[in-house]
Amino acid sequence: MSELNKYSKTITQDPTQPAAQAMFYGIGLTDVDLAKAQVGIASMGWDGNTCNMHLNELAAEIKKSVWAHDLVGLTFNTIGVSDGMSNGTDGMRYSLVSRDVIADSIETVCGAQYYDGLITVPGCDKNMPGSIMAMGRLNRPSIMVYGGTIAPGHYKGEDLNIVSAFEALGKKIAGQLDDADFKGIVMNSCPSAGACGGMYTANTMSSAIEALGMSLPYSSSNPALSDDKKRECVEAGKAIRLLLEKDIKPSDIMTKKAFENALTIIVTLGGSTNAVLHMIAMAHSVGLTLTQDDVQATSDKVPVIADFKPSGKYLMEDLHNIGGLPLVMKYLLSKGMIHGDCMTVTGKTVAENLASVPEIEFEKQQIIRPIEHPFKTSGHLQILYGNIAEGGSVAKISGKEGEKFVGPARVFNGEKELIHGISSGKVQKGDVVVIRYVGPRGAPGMPEMLKPTSAIIGAGLGKDVALITDGRFSGGTHGFVVGHITPEAFDGGTMALIEDGDIIELDATLNKINVMVEQTVLDERKSNWKQPPLNATKGILYKYAKQVTTAAEGCITDK
Repeated sequence: MSELNKYSKTITQDPTQPAAQAMFYGIGLTDVDLAKAQVGIASMGWDGNTCNMHLNELAAEIKKSVWAHDLVGLTFNTIGVSDGMSNGTDGMRYSLVSRDVIADSIETVCGAQYYDGLITVPGCDKNMPGSIMAMGRLNRPSIMVYGGTIAPGHYKGEDLNIVSAFEALGKKIAGQLDDADFKGIVMNSCPSAGACGGMYTANTMSSAIEALGMSLPYSSSNPALSDDKKRECVEAGKAIRLLLEKDIKPSDIMTKKAFENALTIIVTLGGSTNAVLHMIAMAHSVGLTLTQDDVQATSDKVPVIADFKPSGKYLMEDLHNIGGLPLVMKYLLSKGMIHGDCMTVTGKTVAENLASVPEIEFEKQQIIRPIEHPFKTSGHLQILYGNIAEGGSVAKISGKEGEKFVGPARVFNGEKELIHGISSGKVQKGDVVVIRYVGPRGAPGMPEMLKPTSAIIGAGLGKDVALITDGRFSGGTHGFVVGHITPEAFDGGTMALIEDGDIIELDATLNKINVMVEQTVLDERKSNWKQPPLNATKGILYKYAKQVTTAAEGCITDK
């Protein structure tokens, strides 16, 4: 009996488990198959989203590869939520929740079925951290195969992506775009399968997870419909076989040094604020403590050297065309900025994986700059504290929007109020927009504020307005924005006490976020404040609101 199937042999070989064996025979397995290791292949494929519409086909290729390497591959599915479709609607409350549902469901299937190994096939944003969290909890040999990025759309000579559609709304509201061009942009922004093309949350997390060592080299930049992505699926069977043979588990790969590598990649590429939540949650799954302050420590010493959308010019497919993420990692390794001795899912270390990767040629491309001439000398992810955010907050400062902002508050209880505030002229240049009661418990579900930020930018106010919230931001968000404010308004944080006209001071150089109101006044307002009722009284949103930790703790539900 092969020792590769040390988990599945509990039910495939134990004579006291005849019912399980009968069902394995029923699905077509033979006695020879029952002696093999079983690999669960978790696809997040579903028809209703460009990010996920092709994943079942990728999973089928992976299954063939697993069987070809003398293993039993068994496919199952878990959920997905389209952030692009749900943004700006009540459905967005389910997005972050889906991360933990994904983790829970993968853990449940693999735990109940005793699978020896796991390969996940995620597409959209929350699919990836959900996959990794399940792998960490199970701690069995595992690989993530990212579904890949979408190709750019085109309209009237302009390259488009999903954020183009949101920003077009703001331009339409401002009278800068007619109905025909608005429709043209919307119709052409997403031309095929694959996740959003810029350095938004999906590509941020796929890059971080490749740097972490939990996916094969080039996984994060192989386009969704490319031959390279198909080859990656074929390689997955061989790779999981090797991990099983060597008994290399996620806890062997996801070490503190590996998380430092991943954080370095997130900062160098100018990645999404959502990565802060997800990295904390992923570390928790393997028993490590990662905090917002670890993110700040990385930002303090690591420059932004990539020019990706939303604040830059390029898409993930452009990085693929010059050599993919390994090209960047090889450069960072040569500069002593990442650890080369971390184990990866290839069974080799980071340094060994990068040994044959060519050196980056700065004179032949404009996407990546030398660290001596960065786009930003320090990291764009800044953790701000102050009387508004005693538990911290996350700002995304590219440098283009400035590093300080002082202005009067314009307060909105939810993003729908803000959209009306833009169209009615309530929001003016110089304002600090406050969107509250959209935190992990207040929404519940901590929805992204992509529609409000895109509408602000589309309306021409992007450089003249700041926005703070206890909700999240999309990786596609740019401008002077601060999210993840803790404690959230629903829990009685200072966010709940801010009134229109209060002066708010944001300082990304001193990492401060304060409302310039005397503490005695805030105390009086607090004494008159009453917690609103939960916005969910049953089901998954209610359970989430009762279980979820703060944003500073990663919004985990198993602490």
